[in-house]
Amino acid sequence: MKIVGVGCGPDMITAAAAAAIARAKVVFGSDRAIDLARPYIREGTEVHEIADYQQLRSLPADAVVLSTGDPMLAGLGYLGGEVIPGISSMQVAFARLGVSLVRCAVVAAHGKDHAAAIRDASLEVSRGKVVFLIADPLFSVPDLAAALPVEMRIAVCENLGYPDERIVVGTAGEPPVPETGLFAVVAGRF
Repeated sequence: MKIVGVGCGPDMITAAAAAAIARAKVVFGSDRAIDLARPYIREGTEVHEIADYQQLRSLPADAVVLSTGDPMLAGLGYLGGEVIPGISSMQVAFARLGVSLVRCAVVAAHGKDHAAAIRDASLEVSRGKVVFLIADPLFSVPDLAAALPVEMRIAVCENLGYPDERIVVGTAGEPPVPETGLFAVVAGRF
């Protein structure tokens, strides 16, 4: 099985990922991942939307599984097999904000305990890291802001890589508010 990162938005796929998709006989992915990969899927390739993520380990050995962004950043890289990286939302956010990735600490809140993620983010910021927080639509930016010093910068990064990409920077004292459910948060001194 190959786990292929399709990037976080249109045209953010690597040449290696595009080639793997073009060679695939059977492809599995979410609606969004399939849409991002569609230009590279050959006619006649079997394409299946993933309905049950619990069944992914039982896919055929020749399956290509699409993962949005990079499979190793809260993606499907845990499945094993060959992993072909993709351009992640973290890479795009830090590039847009002009922040070096060597300063980054990643905190996952997507489908996880938000209070624990906020504690982890606050701790990493206190250590001088710039946190990249993988959010879900229910994540509260104001709750994160309340756990940080008021002068700390916070950026809400929405729809990264898409034409309607939106990045708004504020502070913990006046935090930006996401307008969509597809967002990440960057917090720290940047």
